Amino acid sequence: MAKSILVVDDNPKIVEVLTAYLRKEGFDVVTAADGPEAVAVAESARPDLALLDIMLPGIDGIELTRRFQRDYDLPVILVTARTEEIDRLIGLEVGADDYISKPFSPREVVARVKAVLRRAERAEAAEPAKVLSLGDLEIDRGGRVVRAAGVPIPLTRTEFDILATLVAHPGRVYSRMQLMEAAQGVAYEGYERTMDAHVKNLRRKLGDDSKDPRYVQTVFGVGYKVEARP
Repeated sequence: MAKSILVVDDNPKIVEVLTAYLRKEGFDVVTAADGPEAVAVAESARPDLALLDIMLPGIDGIELTRRFQRDYDLPVILVTARTEEIDRLIGLEVGADDYISKPFSPREVVARVKAVLRRAERAEAAEPAKVLSLGDLEIDRGGRVVRAAGVPIPLTRTEFDILATLVAHPGRVYSRMQLMEAAQGVAYEGYERTMDAHVKNLRRKLGDDSKDPRYVQTVFGVGYKVEARP
């Protein structure tokens, strides 16, 4: 059965172009022009992924991302002309799986849609009993739950996959591109700053001091690794 994609943008031309490219790749597409319409369409169509503009009438893309993650655990890719770091950080923090800036290549958007869907499918097929440990961290890959000293830590889908990838190979150094490929199934040049944003959010939620981290450590000029410290 074809996957269904919700495309939400108040620019009819962008909706038309993305719809054409996605349908050419075999996806079903439903659309909305503003936030309230997107909520209604998501409720009725139950899509497999949402492509959201941030600057939407009625309800913006950040709030839609929050609602879709809470209500449907729906993968979200934000598509926006706003490139300030704070917007990217907020979007990723509320649970967006990817972030694409305008102007964009429709082919790249389709490739990222496929990558996010592949990652979601892999997560659903994860072995229920697979549990990873690092110090007082416990990563339940089947239940997709992280606990620190027994206390659940709420992570976004991407943050969880990054941490699970690192903890599965303690001591191994991942470049940003390698970590992206391992966690998301695809890597894009120029995505490094977004990966840094994910790691920044992850460290904050784990209570990890970026200047002297207990868990996610920066290997300058290379990337990241994890090693448990007392």
